[in-house]
Amino acid sequence: MALSPREKLLAHIGLPLSPAILELALTHRSFAYENGGIPTNERLEFLGDSVLGIIVTEELFNRFPDFPEGRLAKLRAATVNMRALAEVGRFLELGEALMIGKGEEVTGGREKNSMLADSFEALIGAIYVDQGFDKTVIFVRRIMAPTIEAAENLGAGLDWKTSLQELAAQLGRGLPEYSVEESGPDHLKDFVATCTVGKNALGTGAGKSKKEAEQRAAAAAFAALEEQK
Repeated sequence: MALSPREKLLAHIGLPLSPAILELALTHRSFAYENGGIPTNERLEFLGDSVLGIIVTEELFNRFPDFPEGRLAKLRAATVNMRALAEVGRFLELGEALMIGKGEEVTGGREKNSMLADSFEALIGAIYVDQGFDKTVIFVRRIMAPTIEAAENLGAGLDWKTSLQELAAQLGRGLPEYSVEESGPDHLKDFVATCTVGKNALGTGAGKSKKEAEQRAAAAAFAALEEQK
């Protein structure tokens, strides 16, 4: 007998989640709106985002003891961004198990990066509430291991200006442009960069060099573009 979408998901998770918390984790706001305003998974998503962040951050901190803060931040961003989390959701076959509204169903909501990433965070929140922190850590380490390894292997791909240029091209937004303002004496200058994509200022960043400021502006713009997808 074929497994149901929820049974497949639970098999991937490997933990006996209570039916009630799983139901809540899978309830998208579009479904709730069409069914009398029942509770949605958004509170669990809020919790799961923080839980996932601390587990991944600690994992990177321990795994790469020689990496500076900036490198660790890039690895974390590459690991927990929307696209990366959506791919984990696809591996879990999470989309099939979601309860979504008719409008989302028609427009392919089950495969949208934003919905899969948000729902994965809600699932993390549900595991944390139902099973506790220690079991959540074990699950996240296991399920996120391939994503962390892929981020580690990106190398130069973690260069934010390069990553932003690639993402902007994928979205048809044109080439990012940078403007930099500097202040302070010659021996102690400060730089502030603004990154513009398609005439929209999407990110700013400060640094002790033009390159550092532009990288931070690119990172902010990358995150902004991800949110717009």
